Amino acid sequence: MDKQQIFEQVQSALVQLFELSPDDITPESKLFEELDLDSIDAVDLVVHLQKKIGKKVDPETFKSVRTVQDVVEAVNKLVNNQ
Repeated sequence: MDKQQIFEQVQSALVQLFELSPDDITPESKLFEELDLDSIDAVDLVVHLQKKIGKKVDPETFKSVRTVQDVVEAVNKLVNNQ
């Protein structure tokens, strides 16, 4: 799975879980300030992505994410075991 595919998965999850417009979701979008997610939403996103990628996500990994691209990078590391 490449970063573009991961971005599409993250974007799809944000649309599905939080009823956001796909047009509002770019790699630079700030999760909390621009997309109005809170910490509970972030947990929901992590759980959703775990199911999609079939790997356990370390909560510590997601404490530092601030943008959609940060999420993509974190998932990419998990999927590609980096």
